[in-house]
Amino acid sequence: MSIVDTDAGSEAAVLLARERLSGARLSSALYDIIKTRLMEGTYGAGERIVVEAVRQEFGVSKQPVMDALRRLSSDKLVRIVPQSGCEVVSYSPREVEDFYTLFGGFEGTIAAVAAQRRTDAQLVEVDMISARVDGLIASNDPVVRAHGYRVHNREFHTAIHAMAHSRIMAETSQRMWDLSDFLINTTGITNPLSSALPQRQHDHREITEAIRARDASAAREAMERHIVGTIAVIRDEAGVALS
Repeated sequence: MSIVDTDAGSEAAVLLARERLSGARLSSALYDIIKTRLMEGTYGAGERIVVEAVRQEFGVSKQPVMDALRRLSSDKLVRIVPQSGCEVVSYSPREVEDFYTLFGGFEGTIAAVAAQRRTDAQLVEVDMISARVDGLIASNDPVVRAHGYRVHNREFHTAIHAMAHSRIMAETSQRMWDLSDFLINTTGITNPLSSALPQRQHDHREITEAIRARDASAAREAMERHIVGTIAVIRDEAGVALS
């Protein structure tokens, strides 16, 4: 299981320091740690990741670090430059917009299927997650709001993926969500999406109610609007136009 939040990333670092991992397990642990850092914005777009620094930080050889970076390269999160090193991928504003347009259509399809296949128990789970987001909105700490929303937003959408009862949809979507978190957190925005929580939660409620009503068309439209709307949020928080 990949690590998807800061606390989990810290735990992985502690585990790596305490346990004598080797081979594929060591490479996998490093992959999870670096991936978490990328999705949390620890590294900025275009920033170099120094292999020697990572190697020294965890007291490992160069090989498992490179193995982890090659996996991240296949995820399109980093770029390995021959004879130079590794750098965080930088996507243009147009590429970001293209991604969310594509992503919105895909997530809309999942939401439509979820509306047809969901169970009452799964709706209860989504309502519980939404309650946690309500708690974030009440917080005045932008760091808590930004990080908490990333975690609970993934929980919300993962719960909807489960409603679709489709492994291929869920697994494909997970990779797209990883890229989405990466794009949001490498924009250079401090505490991204923290200012947009009320609107994002409003979107979540529209999606949930459409699924509750088993209205596949409304669920598709609400989800697609929510995902594509991320472009405007990034633009507004960054203070620049995506064009």
